[in-house]
Amino acid sequence: MEPAAGTEGAWSGDRTLRAVVPTILACVALAGCAGSLLESKSEAPEIYRLDGAQSAAPPRAAAASPASLGVTRPRAATSLDTERIAVVQPGSRFDYYAGVRWSEAAPEMLQRRLVQALSADGSFAAVVAVPSRVPPDLFLDLELRRFEAAYASAGAPPRVRVEVQATLVDGRRLGRVASFRASSEAAAAADTRRSVIAAFEEATDDAVRQVIEGVRPHAPVAGR
Repeated sequence: MEPAAGTEGAWSGDRTLRAVVPTILACVALAGCAGSLLESKSEAPEIYRLDGAQSAAPPRAAAASPASLGVTRPRAATSLDTERIAVVQPGSRFDYYAGVRWSEAAPEMLQRRLVQALSADGSFAAVVAVPSRVPPDLFLDLELRRFEAAYASAGAPPRVRVEVQATLVDGRRLGRVASFRASSEAAAAADTRRSVIAAFEEATDDAVRQVIEGVRPHAPVAGR
């Protein structure tokens, strides 16, 4: 699974086009280039979605809080707020994979995963995605800082890195209840699409589990 070229600027003119195209074609013909320079415009990209493993869910809380929790759409840099699958190549060069996409922008996918996992956990009476028709008692404010496959060297399987900064906010008093960071890494078994997506699944599940464990102790108890 090789990254696409990071630059997608328009050609500046016919002269530049005539000068550059032969170079690109020659490079593509080499075994080392293997079609990784340009995305195919004739074929639809493969779409992947992270649904989470059932076995990755933490134990259900003993008693649900009467409070409701709203999960915000994570803030993210423009480079991560996209359906494209991010790559960090050797030398810290940021890029994207060619021919593959997430089913939705990464922040939306993480928001959906957290709503599902927190609902299954049972610590709160209700967990909703924000914005919601009914204001929740607590808000989980999120920032997605890392969601990428990082290569230490060319040709080696990447490590997927997921990092989320979370802040639990009292919806009535608008005061901060708790802040914490969830960070996880998972090594891809091979430099293939399925292996990299599986590593994203593993790292995301672990980060989601950390968020749940950070939120759970602050669920209000009935009668307080």
